[in-house]
Amino acid sequence: MGRTVERSGMTRDEAFAALRRGDFRAAKQGLEVLAAATPSDVGVWMALAVAAQNLSDCALALTAVAHVLDLQPRNVAALLLKADLLAADGAPREAAAFYNAAVRVAPPPDRQSPAMARELARARDAADAARRRYEQGLHDALAAAGFLDDPRYRQAHDILVGRAQVHVQQPLFFYFPGLPQRQVYDRAAFDWVPGLEAATASIAAEAEALLGDTAAFRPYMHAGDGPRLTDSPLLDNPDWSACYLIERGRVVEDNARRCPATMAALAGLPLCKVDGNMPSVLFSLLRPGTRIEPHHGLFNTRLICHLPLIVPAGGEDGKLGLRVGNTVCQWRRGETIIFDDSIEHEAWNETEAPRVVLLFDIWRPELTDRDRAFVARVFEASGMAQISA
Repeated sequence: MGRTVERSGMTRDEAFAALRRGDFRAAKQGLEVLAAATPSDVGVWMALAVAAQNLSDCALALTAVAHVLDLQPRNVAALLLKADLLAADGAPREAAAFYNAAVRVAPPPDRQSPAMARELARARDAADAARRRYEQGLHDALAAAGFLDDPRYRQAHDILVGRAQVHVQQPLFFYFPGLPQRQVYDRAAFDWVPGLEAATASIAAEAEALLGDTAAFRPYMHAGDGPRLTDSPLLDNPDWSACYLIERGRVVEDNARRCPATMAALAGLPLCKVDGNMPSVLFSLLRPGTRIEPHHGLFNTRLICHLPLIVPAGGEDGKLGLRVGNTVCQWRRGETIIFDDSIEHEAWNETEAPRVVLLFDIWRPELTDRDRAFVARVFEASGMAQISA
């Protein structure tokens, strides 16, 4: 026989029997006394929480189940019970935290009883419902205040609710601290953009003329004489090709001579200028069916600019695009895209026609003249021509 509880005259076994037959008031009376006498008995405290729950004594039930979780923080049944109690008490977000905790610490499916599997499925459904309510409420509150019209606020919202991840600068060679983590820049913030875009037709005509000369383009990724350490399918692959007008700071005379309008349009732009290293100006060709894998650029002191020249249909259907971090850009002829390539980015052309942009790099506007001089000296002293090959 179980122990006798002096004040109630009920043994442990009798208290549990009362609970099983649904005599919750008698069970509670006996279990309260027994719990006070046996503070480390998880079974008694859990039974007390169940009895109190069935008597709608939420305060006692929460106290009892909290004691169980103090003793056994990963007790799945206690986590589920506390979640149910919090939900009944009008605290859905707090309840969701305990439903999720129960799911996380539960044994693998092959070690779950049918009853536990059902309870865990219910927990997942309840947590998902709470998450949806929270996300909808947050969305509605921000939308009503007009915040979600701003791409930065919208991205912050998406990261918070798990629809997007945090993307930061991760340059492969050189990191300059203190620069803003901005994925894509507003082209309206650059006073040179209107003049460049006004020359789109002339620049596009020169690019189209060069497309007929296969010798003018070469694979953008090429090993040259260096080690071939990448497994990228685009290495030495003409599906992503480049026709350089300026390569690592040196004018490619044969190509530049054939593109006077393009060279004239570049005059006055804040191109990165480092002797023997930068800038690079090129026509970038992405052939149909080609995807550039997610990658990071070499340094975060520049911005990459695309002036779209030949843009096949399909961008609005997701068949053609550029993703920088969480921002997906659509190439539109004559509309410059300016982005930080030290943040993870990728591009794709799943249409049936080639895409061509004028690609060049500019100094980040946040850099002072002194900053630029420092970066230039770093690159010159580091032999960037070899590093960026």
